[in-house]
Amino acid sequence: MRNVLMFLFLVLISSLAACATVPTGPSVMALPGTDKSFEQFRIDDSICRQFAYEQIGGASAQQAGQNAAVTSAVVGTALGAAAGAAIGSASGNMGSGAAIGAGTGLIVGSAAGSGYASGSYYEAQRRYDNAYLQCMYAKGNRIPIGGRFTAPARPSRGAPPPPPDYPPPPGPADEQ
Repeated sequence: MRNVLMFLFLVLISSLAACATVPTGPSVMALPGTDKSFEQFRIDDSICRQFAYEQIGGASAQQAGQNAAVTSAVVGTALGAAAGAAIGSASGNMGSGAAIGAGTGLIVGSAAGSGYASGSYYEAQRRYDNAYLQCMYAKGNRIPIGGRFTAPARPSRGAPPPPPDYPPPPGPADEQ
């Protein structure tokens, strides 16, 4: 029974690792600043990638997601084994209760870990992108600007001007 649980655990971890196809760099675009050479831009890019990596704790978004999934699976298995042992001891069969609880905990913990891993990945990627953009902007490069842009107001069109040979309108002196 223990070998079966270990096999299931390894299959679960392998499947989680195989599904992870996330970028290990920024998911936003930056462009060279005015009067910057492409070589200088590449140096800035490299420095800012390292800065962003350090800002999220030295783990890529992919690593953060995988760590969250594995941790949830392990905690679920441990809690399930403990609950199963407690329930099994009440019925007089502590060993099989622990095994059943561990299997159930593994499945439930893995399902919870999958959702948590997704959220963990997106949060790490968002923080990475923010740090990267801040660094690139501070080094004088161009970054995208969010917000809603509206079209400029069109000037109101009045009546067209009169033709050049048209007499001027009567003024106050003409009315007398």
